[in-house]
Amino acid sequence: MKRLLSLAIALIAICGLLAYSSQSLERSSGSTGSKVLNLYNWGDYIDPNLLTKFQKETGYHVNVETFDSNEAMYTKIQQGGTHYDLAVPSEYMVAKMKRAHLLRPLDKSKLTGWANYDQRFLNQSFDRGNRYSIPYFWGTLGIVYNDKYVKASEVQHWQDLWSPRWKKQIMLIDSARDIMGMALITLGKSMNTTNPQTLLAAQKKLDQLSPNVKAIVADEIKMYMIQDEAPLAVDWSGEAAEMLAGNSHLHYVVPREGSNLWFDNLVIPKTAQHTKAIYAFLNFMSQPDNAAQNATYIGYATPNLRAKERLPRAIRNDRQFYPDEQTLRHLQVYRDLSPTKVELYNDRYLEFKMHH
Repeated sequence: MKRLLSLAIALIAICGLLAYSSQSLERSSGSTGSKVLNLYNWGDYIDPNLLTKFQKETGYHVNVETFDSNEAMYTKIQQGGTHYDLAVPSEYMVAKMKRAHLLRPLDKSKLTGWANYDQRFLNQSFDRGNRYSIPYFWGTLGIVYNDKYVKASEVQHWQDLWSPRWKKQIMLIDSARDIMGMALITLGKSMNTTNPQTLLAAQKKLDQLSPNVKAIVADEIKMYMIQDEAPLAVDWSGEAAEMLAGNSHLHYVVPREGSNLWFDNLVIPKTAQHTKAIYAFLNFMSQPDNAAQNATYIGYATPNLRAKERLPRAIRNDRQFYPDEQTLRHLQVYRDLSPTKVELYNDRYLEFKMHH
C-alpha cells in the first residue's frame, strides 16, 4: 500500500510538473487559446489601462511578453516555436525580418484607422507602402542639456559639443550607430554611409571629442542626468523625455542640420495564430483617443495625427519632441546594413572608445 501510495503521489507530482511546464512554455511562447492576443513588446511600452479597456471591449485577453533588444526579439522569433501575434521591432529590424521571411503582410482591408496616421511617417525606406508595419512611436537623437550650467544658445548644433568649454562635461549613450552618426552629420555625410574612409574620418572627429566626454554609458545615463552628474548628454528622445520628467532643469534639442529619425513599429510574425484579435487590436490602438492615451503614458511622439491633436497643447507644440518641418526634413532613417558594414561602424566606434 505504501508503495502504491508513493507511486500515486509521484504520478501526481509528475503530472503537476508537466502541467506547470506546459503553462510556462505557453507563457513564454504565446498562448494558443482562442480569445487571446500574444504581444511581444519592449518593457513598459504600452499603457496597461488600455489592455484592460481592450479586453472589456472585445473579450480578447492580451498576453504580454517583453524583450530588451531588437536582436533578442529577432533571435527568438527566428528560432521558431513561438506564437506571437504582434511584435514591436525598430525600423532597421523590420527590414531584416522582411528579408528573413519572418513577417506576414498586413491586410489593409481589415484596418479601419489608417487615415489617422501622419503621412510623413508612412512609406519609409525600411517598408515601402507599409506592407508589413504600422508605426507605433517615433523619435530622434539629440542633445540633453541642463540649464543650470548650459545656455540653450550654446548647444543648438552638434559641432557645439566640440567646444573646449565642455571638457569632461558630456555623457554619450553607448551606441555605435548613433555616436558615429552624430560625427558623420558634423562632417556633412550620410548617417548610412558605408565608405571606409568616411567612417575613418568620423572616428577621427570623435577622437577630437574625447577630452569633452565624461562617460559613455547605457541606461544609467538617465539617472546620471536627472541627478545633475553632467550638464550635457547625447541620447534618444524617448530617454530624454524620462530625464525631463525627472529634472525640470533639463531640456532636449534636435540639431537642425540633421539627426536620426527612428521608428518602433507593430508587425505580425508569420507564426501568428489569432487573426481576428490582431486586427481588433491594431484598430483599437489606431483610434485617436487610445493612441493619445498611450502617448501620454509612454511620453514618446505618436505618429497618429488625430491622436496628436488630442494631446494637451503644451505637448503637441513641444518642439523638443515634435520638431518643426525644417528639422524633420533633415532627419535620416537608419538603413539595415549588412553584418560586414555594421562591423565597420563597430570597429571605428571601438577605436574611439579605446582612446577615450
